Amino acid sequence: MRVEYRIEPCKSALTQVRGMPFRWSLNPYMGCVHQCTFCYVRHFEQRADRPSDDRYGRSIRVKTNIAEVLRRELARRSWQREEVALGTATDPYQPAEGRFRLTRACLGQLVAAGTGFSIVTRGPLVVRDVDLLAAASREVPVSVYLSLPTLDDRVWRTTEPGTAPPASRLRAIRVLADAGIHVGVGLAPILPGLSDGEEQLQAVVRAVREAGARTIWASAVHLRPGVREHFLAALARDWPEHVERYEALFGTRAYLPAEVAKAIVAPAHDARESARPTRRRPPRPEPSQLALAV
Repeated sequence: MRVEYRIEPCKSALTQVRGMPFRWSLNPYMGCVHQCTFCYVRHFEQRADRPSDDRYGRSIRVKTNIAEVLRRELARRSWQREEVALGTATDPYQPAEGRFRLTRACLGQLVAAGTGFSIVTRGPLVVRDVDLLAAASREVPVSVYLSLPTLDDRVWRTTEPGTAPPASRLRAIRVLADAGIHVGVGLAPILPGLSDGEEQLQAVVRAVREAGARTIWASAVHLRPGVREHFLAALARDWPEHVERYEALFGTRAYLPAEVAKAIVAPAHDARESARPTRRRPPRPEPSQLALAV
């Protein structure tokens, strides 16, 4: 897939959010080359009158000045050093980060300002920053969450075509855990009929526990406008036998009924409670000066 990278400086870095466990988000890029068929961001792209179909992810906005803008925002007297979440609207460790290094630059600014952060990513590139993350975790609260909903090769290749294989994400979890970083895993989204089998979910939980994940959470897919059209079209192409089931499950709703969603994620929750980490966790590294190099 040919990708256009648009160099567009930003006027602001931090975004205030509502209805989430955190109040602030940070996205060094906009757009994502992972092109997951279920990506919830497609909904917001449609609302903004931007492409939410197969064109989404072909153009990436690169906020080249975001670290400097962030530094100024964190220096304000009004800043309360609240947690900042990275990965809410695009993956901060998609391939663009290997070239532009904006996520790493922003992390350095957050730690210099005494501000904790959390990261959600499907990108094993996060291990490049293990030195910075390990040092940061000695100074401020740091959490890294890898999204890994399935180990099934076909489901992964078909629904997450631009992401790294599950095995690569498991290796990333091991590296982060061995460095003493708080690493968790999100089994999200779980897809009814495709990745919700009890044995499938148990296998994911066992693998991530063995890799060193400290926390595990799971959620079922939801199909808001923009996501729904793209996902169902992809489903009709790749698993036509499941289209009728999804139409019956969702009807005109964006979210599954609470009891249905609860039943879908239950095997993952049960496996999470019964499984225990088998790897010995190494001690955290000794305090050292935080390198802010980018």
